[in-house]
Amino acid sequence: MESVSHPSCFSCELRPDRHFCDLPSDALQAFDGIKAVSQYPRGATLFSEGRQPRGVFVLCDGRAKLSICSEQGKRLMLRVAGPGEVLGLSSTLSGHPYELTAETLDSCQVVFVKRKELLRFLRDHREACLQVVHLLSGDLHSAYERVRSIGLSRTRRPRTHIRSGRA
Repeated sequence: MESVSHPSCFSCELRPDRHFCDLPSDALQAFDGIKAVSQYPRGATLFSEGRQPRGVFVLCDGRAKLSICSEQGKRLMLRVAGPGEVLGLSSTLSGHPYELTAETLDSCQVVFVKRKELLRFLRDHREACLQVVHLLSGDLHSAYERVRSIGLSRTRRPRTHIRSGRA
C-alpha cells in the first residue's frame, strides 16, 4: 500500500455518478478532511473476514473481489466490487467483525476512513446518513436476489392433476 496525494473529492469527475460520493458540499468538504487515499497493488487484501473493523474502504478506481470462507476452508467469491463502492460499511457501523474478505483485482486507488471518524461524520451530516441507509438497503436487496437465484434455481415443475373419469 502506498499513500497517494489525492485532490479533493470535489475535483473527481465521476463523483456525481456515485451514491456516497455525491454529497452536499459541506459534507463533502468534511469527508475530504477525514479520508486517507492509498494506492493498492493487485492482490492486496483490504480487509479479512472475521477481523475487527478498522473502517470503511471506498474504491475510487479499480475492482475488488469479495469472498467468504466456509468452515472447511473453501473460499467462495460472492461478487466483484467496482469504482464508487463502499466496502466494509455494515461491519464498521455495527462494530462486528468483517463478514467477508476484500482483495484487489487490479491496482486500486482506495479511500479509507477510520471507524471513529466515520461515526462522527455521520452524526454531523444527516445527508450522509441517508446515503448510508441507501447503500445498506441496496446491499440487502442484492443479497436477497443472490439467495433467490441460488435457492430457487432448481424450481419444481408444477404438478399436473390427473382427473379420474369416475363420477
